[in-house]
Amino acid sequence: MADDSTSRFQAGQTGLIVRIPDADPAVRAWRERFDPSAQAGVPAHVTVLFPFLDESRIDARVCSALADMLGSLHAFDLRFANCGRFPEVLYLAPEPDTQLRRLTEVIADRWPEAPPYGGQFAEIVPHLTVADGQDDAVLDEIEADLLGRLPLTSHVSSVDLMVHDGATWQERASFALLG
Repeated sequence: MADDSTSRFQAGQTGLIVRIPDADPAVRAWRERFDPSAQAGVPAHVTVLFPFLDESRIDARVCSALADMLGSLHAFDLRFANCGRFPEVLYLAPEPDTQLRRLTEVIADRWPEAPPYGGQFAEIVPHLTVADGQDDAVLDEIEADLLGRLPLTSHVSSVDLMVHDGATWQERASFALLG
């Protein structure tokens, strides 16, 4: 989800993610300490689209459209061998990231009122956030630990719709990818 303080999340916000459970053993302890989205119940993941539509707009037609679109795209494998950084953020970089970008583009094209990250960034950079809001010394420590645990691989076979209830994120629906 958004790599931001949970206090900035609002009830009714939604996002689409791909879970990366294979990363959990390497990142869980760090995420629990340094990623507000983990503290709010979001599993290890790569964000596909945040924010998505407000929960009040998620109805059977939206879910059916998501199921049809995502069900026509193939499942894929990702490899995480390197870390990357944004200011005060450390993340695992998925390789290749083309299928993740494609998922974002397809959904954002269908719902142009929901651009990735609210239109805040020009480029889509798929990533699995491990730590947010930390100085370089903390990020260096985490990165050194993670590099000893990489590479890892994960199979992506679905996209999950997450909804914020005002305190935590909950899965509302999961949409299978083809094959």
